[in-house]
Amino acid sequence: MNGRRLRHRLEYAAFLSVISSLRIIPVPVQRLVSWLMATLACRVLPKKLTRYHIAFDNIRQAFGDEYSDAEVDRIIFDMWQHLFRLVSEVVQFPKQITMENTFERIQFRNREDAVCALVSGRPVILLSGHFGNWETSVTSFGVFGFQLGVVARALDNPYLDAWFERFRESTGHTIINKGGARAAIEARLAEGRHVAILADQDAGHRGVFIDFFGRPASAYPSVAQLAMRNDALIVMGCGIRQPDDAHQGSWVRYEVSCEDVIDPRDYDRDTGIEEITQRFSAALESAVRRAPEQYFWIHRRWKTRPADEQTVGRAA
Repeated sequence: MNGRRLRHRLEYAAFLSVISSLRIIPVPVQRLVSWLMATLACRVLPKKLTRYHIAFDNIRQAFGDEYSDAEVDRIIFDMWQHLFRLVSEVVQFPKQITMENTFERIQFRNREDAVCALVSGRPVILLSGHFGNWETSVTSFGVFGFQLGVVARALDNPYLDAWFERFRESTGHTIINKGGARAAIEARLAEGRHVAILADQDAGHRGVFIDFFGRPASAYPSVAQLAMRNDALIVMGCGIRQPDDAHQGSWVRYEVSCEDVIDPRDYDRDTGIEEITQRFSAALESAVRRAPEQYFWIHRRWKTRPADEQTVGRAA
């Protein structure tokens, strides 16, 4: 056995030990553990290691002076707490989100719009961002029999990758490896089937610039291109954890929302790519504004700048 395989097996064994514990701990303990981990990330570890300053700058760029420095710090702390809770909740999904108890765990926002799209006979691109618990929507759609091709990046550890593949496929979905996914997505949409994609990261200079929180951001045009080529509806949605309530029962509650349904037939082929990309980005922004602590602020969303800004910067 080579060193890499041994490391992968040891990582997997540690992972199984952790999730075995997470499956049985009650919500109050989840909250306590997540608070302790967020304290470690925000108050103990070096800020460079946890990308604190990136998150701080991103929130400040997004909201301007709407929040004080102390409030921005609280959003970052709550973001880490949310992410640690997310892990605990995901591993409990198989027993907590089922056909029998879905409506105890999840409330739906604009459910009819999403269902009408899914039963329209046309392919659907279910779109979300790194916000809330993006696995919640995928799981709930699977519970109700809407099978998706879920685009996800393959993990370096093959044992972990296989675990997450089994987890996502347990509700009837199919995993599409993000590396070279375009052909597989095209084939699925051409057959009238649905796909689920996260699309809110910086697209570099290959992207189209849209307005996101009042600033130009580079976004991938591929979602709009796929929709227009395959006559696919775009359903922009997310899964947002609801505030904790001591009287709500033994588990957390989520809102699975349909923020917008976009029909490429409504757009001109010459201008539609940018207009559609702007529209679903605006829908994501609207959702993030409702719960900013549940957005993944540590990725550089505004990293790539438009050419005119770069020209001004060099001239200065």
